[in-house]
Amino acid sequence: MPFDMIEAMTLIAREKNIEFDAVLETLKGSLLAAAKKKYAFTDNISFKFDRKNNELLMMITKRVVKDVADPNIEISLKEAQEIDPDAEVGDEIDEYIDYEVEFGRNAIMTAKQILIQKVREAERDRIYEEYIDKVGSLVSGVVQQIDKGNVIVNLGRGEGILPIKEQIPREKFRQGDRIRSFILDVQKSMKGPQIVLSRVNNDFLSALFALEVPEIYERVIEIKAIAREPGERAKIAVYSSDDRIDPVGACVGIKGVRVQSIVRELNNERIDIVPFSSNPEVFVTRALAPARVVYIDVYDLEKKMTVAVEDEKLSLAIGRNGQNARLASKLTGWKVNIMSETEYNEAKKREAELLVPVGQLEGIGAKLEERLAAADIGSIQRLAQASIENLIKIEGLGQKTAETLVERAKNYVAELEAEYERKKAEEAELAVESEEEEKLTEEDVFEDEEEAASEETEAEEVPAGEEEAGEAEATETAEPTEIETEDKAQSE
Repeated sequence: MPFDMIEAMTLIAREKNIEFDAVLETLKGSLLAAAKKKYAFTDNISFKFDRKNNELLMMITKRVVKDVADPNIEISLKEAQEIDPDAEVGDEIDEYIDYEVEFGRNAIMTAKQILIQKVREAERDRIYEEYIDKVGSLVSGVVQQIDKGNVIVNLGRGEGILPIKEQIPREKFRQGDRIRSFILDVQKSMKGPQIVLSRVNNDFLSALFALEVPEIYERVIEIKAIAREPGERAKIAVYSSDDRIDPVGACVGIKGVRVQSIVRELNNERIDIVPFSSNPEVFVTRALAPARVVYIDVYDLEKKMTVAVEDEKLSLAIGRNGQNARLASKLTGWKVNIMSETEYNEAKKREAELLVPVGQLEGIGAKLEERLAAADIGSIQRLAQASIENLIKIEGLGQKTAETLVERAKNYVAELEAEYERKKAEEAELAVESEEEEKLTEEDVFEDEEEAASEETEAEEVPAGEEEAGEAEATETAEPTEIETEDKAQSE
């Protein structure tokens, strides 16, 4: 083999990051494929690489015979002795094949194409084997191009694709930008391995924290749970195996430097760091922070909680479009129903008025009542809310029986609530009528007082003519007559 071919093979192996022996084996396969076009039988063809002279020798093994019947597998004694003077009949002789001459130009071109194809396949296999082991890890790359919203990322030895659904909403990329992403999957395809990347996966957030927080990388602090709405908000629950280390403080960092680095990477996604607790009530309370929980009811069977918060903090606990409540539920794994303190008290009052022992339901005996009570189902209302999957776990309850009991309980509760609403409506109507009667009574009193005031005013007012007459009478009475004056003088 010419030296330049060996050099070319070495260059291919270096560029494609493939072992030289793998390239050599590929070349052997290519030459063997070319040999099959000329020789009907190729099982006796072998190869030998001479590392000293950098040559790949192609040989065909033939048996030495007196009379040659099949030249592909047999050789005459005379020809054999030209190769090996000590050859005898019955020996096997390796005859060198000059494939550049024997196969011709077309055969060599075919071998070359096969070599290129095999090298590509070997490169694809290498990339696949390299990145299949990196699934679930963080990688960094450069944006190569954007195709129909999908971002093609150059990872160095391979290309990754960041689909639209795996991108953070409202995040924009330009060619040449360096981004971090999470290897979600590696798939084989005709064009080579497809490395699927993600920036919305919860494990991507976990990997970023492991990168920024040494305590997480060293497993001193453990991330117990993550709930996330990419680009908007995320909650992460952390736990420290060392009591001397504050898990929340370690993740936040001095002046928030650690968590702010992650926030910038996630396009300013807000991150709440919550200390983990094995107590579900405490965990849910922490997950709903900064809202303060006043009351909390736990339903273990349905893995559900009813949480009451201060009236003025209800919107804070629920969050915008219910975001805080959803994330708290995802983080803790419990269904969380949030209500205000006033609503909670009203609901408790109503529940107390409607509460009926489960033993009063048709079809439930004393033993079954005890078993239901042991499963925290002491009322018909609780039975109506229970799931069939949880009920059949109770001893003595089958699928059909559980379905029947739940259906009866729901009908019973519906009748109770209908009756309760009817009574409330009647009470409301009576209250309205009472208010209207009180209002009318007040108006009547007010009108009587006005009439009385009017009469007094009329009594005090005197017509103008009568007033003048009265004044005249008063004047006449006040002035003495002449006769009375004279009599008075004589007496004096």
